[in-house]
Amino acid sequence: MSEIRVVLVDDQHLVRAGLRALLERAPDITVVGEAGDGSTGVTVVRTHRPDIVLMDVRMPGTDGLQATRRILAEPALSGVQVIMLTTFDDDEYLFEAIRAGAAGFLLKDTTPDALREAVRIVAGGDALLSPAVTRRVLAAAARSGAARPERLVGLTDRERDVLAQVGAGRSNAEIGSVLHISPDTARTYVGRLLGKLDARDRSQLVVIAYESGLVRPGEH
Repeated sequence: MSEIRVVLVDDQHLVRAGLRALLERAPDITVVGEAGDGSTGVTVVRTHRPDIVLMDVRMPGTDGLQATRRILAEPALSGVQVIMLTTFDDDEYLFEAIRAGAAGFLLKDTTPDALREAVRIVAGGDALLSPAVTRRVLAAAARSGAARPERLVGLTDRERDVLAQVGAGRSNAEIGSVLHISPDTARTYVGRLLGKLDARDRSQLVVIAYESGLVRPGEH
């Protein structure tokens, strides 16, 4: 993979320094900018147009959710993916971040290898991060409201099968194994789902899978 360019947004300098040190141990990852609050983070992202933004959830002033919405609303930044940095007590907040278009999220105590691999996965457009944590967040959201099956009108049976697997946090290779199709075919189906469901990325497909009732808490 070519160089992955990253911007760090966190109000704690030591956290940013630690993330930079861990990420730049990998020859394919470069940190191109930092910010200590969401508003400055948006400006830094506009300047550098990175592949990935690692965004803290809770910051003074403009928080991570507000900053994520601003970044992902700008057409000029359509190639930028946001990964939220969080702790286990941010479930509802993170669900809103994913609905806003964040590509996924990482716990702040993740291992260095997992951090670097997560950046590579999202930069490559593949699976949503941390499937177990993702299911916890989205299951909580699904329990808070009625299912909306009308969102799936127009999907074929196979497309529903693929969407269910995406909702379970599986990669294209894993989807192919479960459904007995090739990873490339799985990727093609995911692309169709993005278009049919007007979803920005895989993370929003996961939201739709839960909100429609196709995937329920405790399944998969």
